Amino acid sequence: MQTEIQFAGFGGQGILLSAKLLAHAAMKQDYFVAWVPSYGPEMRGGTAYCTVVISDKRIGSPIIKNPSHLVAMNRPSLEKFAATIKPDGVILINSSLIPNRSERDDITELVVPANDVAIKAGSVKAANIVALSAFAAKTRVVDLEVLKDCVKEEFAAKAKVIPLNMDAFDQGVAMAMDQS
Repeated sequence: MQTEIQFAGFGGQGILLSAKLLAHAAMKQDYFVAWVPSYGPEMRGGTAYCTVVISDKRIGSPIIKNPSHLVAMNRPSLEKFAATIKPDGVILINSSLIPNRSERDDITELVVPANDVAIKAGSVKAANIVALSAFAAKTRVVDLEVLKDCVKEEFAAKAKVIPLNMDAFDQGVAMAMDQS
């Protein structure tokens, strides 16, 4: 089993953090993992994307041209990467910022208003956690409880934001379950 997930958006959306959290959860479940970030020189506001490869065998190459799945947090990311996703994959679309769809009928679209949900939870900064948990709930690529623990660990130094992120996580899972 090998699956590849591309997270994409603009700098400041927590793209690399989402990918890191997923990779961490997979490592905790004894999978082989590759985490390959890429971002423009602008950082905040520029394009950012990251590929996570999860496998039960050694990973031959972390460079993937056609990932299994995509988490698209903004419109340019959907437009750039949707066509590269393998058939039968999942494309999560952050409908708060992306009015259009992938226009593919060979993948599953998971449409989640991640920014709107995060704002209701208390901060737009949690949109990446909403998207991550919705994606994980839909694909079951990692155990949700392990992923949730990784989110708690990541924010342990900022304990006051843990409840907000747990609420965002739970709402993301609920959004995915509503579309099952």
